[in-house]
Amino acid sequence: MPTVADVVRRYGPAYLAKFGASVPLEHRKVLAMIARCRTGELGWVVYRCQHCHREHSVARSCGNRHCPLCQQHKTKTWLVDQISRLLPTHYFLLTFTIPASLRSFVRSHQRACYAALFAASSATIRALSADPKYVGSSNCGFFGVLHTWGRDLNYHPHVHYVVPGGAVSEDGRQWLSSAPNFFIPVKAASKIYREKYREAMRRAGLLAHIDPNIWSEAWVVNSRAVGDGERSLKYLAPYVFRVAISDRRIVAITDGAGGQGQVTFGYRKSGSRRWRRMTVTAEEFLRRFLQHVLPRGFQKVRHYGFASAVRRKEYDLIRWMVTLAMGLCYLLHAAVPETIPRRAEFRCEQCGGPVIFFEFIRPLPATKPPIIDTS
Repeated sequence: MPTVADVVRRYGPAYLAKFGASVPLEHRKVLAMIARCRTGELGWVVYRCQHCHREHSVARSCGNRHCPLCQQHKTKTWLVDQISRLLPTHYFLLTFTIPASLRSFVRSHQRACYAALFAASSATIRALSADPKYVGSSNCGFFGVLHTWGRDLNYHPHVHYVVPGGAVSEDGRQWLSSAPNFFIPVKAASKIYREKYREAMRRAGLLAHIDPNIWSEAWVVNSRAVGDGERSLKYLAPYVFRVAISDRRIVAITDGAGGQGQVTFGYRKSGSRRWRRMTVTAEEFLRRFLQHVLPRGFQKVRHYGFASAVRRKEYDLIRWMVTLAMGLCYLLHAAVPETIPRRAEFRCEQCGGPVIFFEFIRPLPATKPPIIDTS
């Protein structure tokens, strides 16, 4: 089956040759890593059978967070951990988006604009949560996941937040619950979010470069009740470690007229279950793929309030607060926790016995082509 790596290996060099220095260094690194993933160019891992002592060599993967092949196992591991930390209350899925008219600017200033997106949206949640009409405390705990793509690979940055329906009182003594089907008003959230984002751009020194008309537009915020929270986690889990497109969505790679390659991939429109196909040039496919490469070291998953790592010790106490506040309507029961799945074990091709790690083999250093004397 064709893969993203196949597109990169076949058409990546022509893409870099055409756009030259305009391609960011981080994009170049991603293309280089994906192209070399599991080809042997990154070295080999050698395993030895415990029964027949036969050695097996496996090409090393690149481990890059934008490589579709290297992110498959992490999703289930993350989901099991997050489900184990759900509180016994109702949850909401909140989504904060960037207006279409601002997206090209955000794409050119990703680090500052993504950071502002997180800062403005999380501050909006806390500000409205503090209002006694809704919850009555800003001491809430939630996490957000940054997405930058739409279903057709076009640029659409937004953040999804999974938020429990309530907060710990400001004195830390009790759980204040929100209504089961309402957390914060989205119209008010839209205005506050827009102003906080504007202030973040001012602090970053970027406000003067943004069209002033953008600040009079409506900024879309969505809030949806999702029950006990597990549904929202299972919805988000595939996106936390997924890159812009997975290998299974690549339908075909074909040579077009004039040597220009074409890539056909599957997608579904929002609100539809029917799969469609889209064909674009390989150059356009690589452009769409690379615009979702995150700045180096940028955290796409962020935790806030009592959901943050520094406050994990409080979580058991908060769980009891929630249980008491909900009138003990959630039964406590003993259960075997869901285990994190192991990676598929290697087996000896000759005898079927288990294999264990033996050694790493480093890649051979690149050699320069010989100089041919034509005199």
